[in-house]
Amino acid sequence: MLENTASGVVESTSSGEVEAAEDKFRRGRGGNIEGRIVRWVFFGCAIVSIFTTIAIVFSLVSQAVGFFQAVPIWDFLTGTRWTPILKPRSYGVLPLVNGTLLVALLAAIVALPIGLMTAIFLAEYAPDKLRRVVKPILEILAGVPTVVYGYFALTFVTPQLQRIFPDMIVFNALSAGVVMGVMIIPMVSSLSEDAMISVPRSLRNASYALGATKLETTVKVVVPAALSGIVASFILAISRAVGETMLVTIAAGATPRMTINPLDSIQAMSAYIVQLSLGEAPHGSLEYNTIFAVGIVLFVMTLGLNVLGYWVVRRWRQVY
Repeated sequence: MLENTASGVVESTSSGEVEAAEDKFRRGRGGNIEGRIVRWVFFGCAIVSIFTTIAIVFSLVSQAVGFFQAVPIWDFLTGTRWTPILKPRSYGVLPLVNGTLLVALLAAIVALPIGLMTAIFLAEYAPDKLRRVVKPILEILAGVPTVVYGYFALTFVTPQLQRIFPDMIVFNALSAGVVMGVMIIPMVSSLSEDAMISVPRSLRNASYALGATKLETTVKVVVPAALSGIVASFILAISRAVGETMLVTIAAGATPRMTINPLDSIQAMSAYIVQLSLGEAPHGSLEYNTIFAVGIVLFVMTLGLNVLGYWVVRRWRQVY
């Protein structure tokens, strides 16, 4: 009888183990299939993004070939006069590059220090309750349409600045740069805060143990430890400013010129593309193809900034 009981227990145990193994095998097969599906979906998304980039480059280059056959590329890159529509025509892109960089520089002067100090406050000084309120409010700025920023610069910021600078005209680089700086503050503050929060608490505690104050710990320990993320946020924000379209189109004007005076009216590359795309030049003409030539310059500038940001992160990234 004992032998029968023992054999029954062994059989039940063996059958239970077999069933568990079969169930585990089925779950493994199902999970493997799901993993393969997810992997192929992600792979497809990556391929779509790669082909989209290639298509954009092909579209720009194929349309710009006709332009560079008529205009030497050296004259295009070094010329200081841009009048592709008015006679005598000139195709020097430097005035557009000057306007783009001037507005981006003004935006950086506004956004980088304010964004960094905001990130330091949120990461190191703000209580959790205050951080939960302030951060979403800041991120709302990133969701405001750029055309709204443009009209805000034109109808509110410019009149206020004209009280300080009476000679300022309605369309100018200063108001566009200031408002663009406000627009990219959330990008700087959010990315910089994420970089500083990722710094281990042990580094802060070690600094406090050595007698450092809160400010000394923040400035000499946390910020240097998160430097790669902070610099990357700066570069990405400047790249965003370089590629901005509607704000500079509305507020900065349409006067391509070589100037460093922020009170002057200028024209950025993206604003020129918008202006000529409205139908002022016949499709396929040399004037129309200037859109793609300028687009290549703008694409190379933003691509260079993004590559620089990627290199900075790879070069100085600290993994904790």
